[in-house]
Amino acid sequence: MIAILRKNASPEAVDHLIGWIEKKGLSTNVSRGENEIVIGLVGDTTKIDPFLLESMDIVERVQRVSEPFKKANRKFHPADSSIDCGFGIHIGAGEFQVIAGPCSVEGENLIRIARQVKAAGATMLRGGAYKPRTSPYAYQGMGPAGLDLLCEAREELKMPIVTEIMDPRDIDVFIDKKIDVMQIGARNAQNFPLLKEVGKTQIPILLKRGMSGTIDELLMAAEYIMSEGNNNVILCERGIRTFETRTRNTFDLNAVPVLHYLSHLPVVADPSHATGYTRYVAPMALAATAAGADGLEIEVHDDPSHAWSDGAQALTPDQFNDLMRRIALIREAIAPAADTE
Repeated sequence: MIAILRKNASPEAVDHLIGWIEKKGLSTNVSRGENEIVIGLVGDTTKIDPFLLESMDIVERVQRVSEPFKKANRKFHPADSSIDCGFGIHIGAGEFQVIAGPCSVEGENLIRIARQVKAAGATMLRGGAYKPRTSPYAYQGMGPAGLDLLCEAREELKMPIVTEIMDPRDIDVFIDKKIDVMQIGARNAQNFPLLKEVGKTQIPILLKRGMSGTIDELLMAAEYIMSEGNNNVILCERGIRTFETRTRNTFDLNAVPVLHYLSHLPVVADPSHATGYTRYVAPMALAATAAGADGLEIEVHDDPSHAWSDGAQALTPDQFNDLMRRIALIREAIAPAADTE
């Protein structure tokens, strides 16, 4: 349930209404826009008589929300959210960012790759220090040493880092090392204890869609995080598993506009994991940009044939540089027309 307040509602009256709602045992989510204030009621809304609520002087109208996700719902928060990722980098609400770097942190080559992607225009650095792998014998990541290398690159280049967290027990380590954005990978998209624990922080979360997850399941995963108090969630479409075998996954570009329609959260697209092959990454990155994604996450390696993981889907720095040039052209083409009045 949401209550849309009248434009002339005073701050004191709004605070009084919030207090009245919360005394009924519900929590509130307040969104203050330029023209209206929206109060989202979260919890057992049967405790509130919607006709009584609508009869209050400061309430314009009351609207039921049928979707089970509330805090992630655009009805609760009509304006696009902008997430502060550090170093002055924001994503969402018109701010477009590119996250680039190797699949895995492998050693000192990280800083070399980081310099190259930043020079090409990437604004955030990705790299996995912890790697969930199908085989227990595959490379599992450098762990804390990999986080240290990411932090060194961040301090030299002054760009936020994005890296995956897999275990709630590692949250304190990520906090101590001041990781800018914690990534929840596809395999953990419904790891509810992990989602709840990262929700107790205020660190931005890049939440990937599960391998066979629906759009609603992605939004409910975001709801787990936000219900614990962390509203800094970035949604990521990274392809889903279907009957098609010619690509690693099936890139669901429908998800970009659908998620924007349903939610106020930023939406990032990952064409690397979606396609699994270098030759398909650039076309799908351009398509995701044209579809309105707020950002891209792209794997880049300076020697893909010797990468410790996922080399088959990594772009070289030269390929990435060319892609960034074409992304800029797509963004210019789809930019809204300037207001000439």
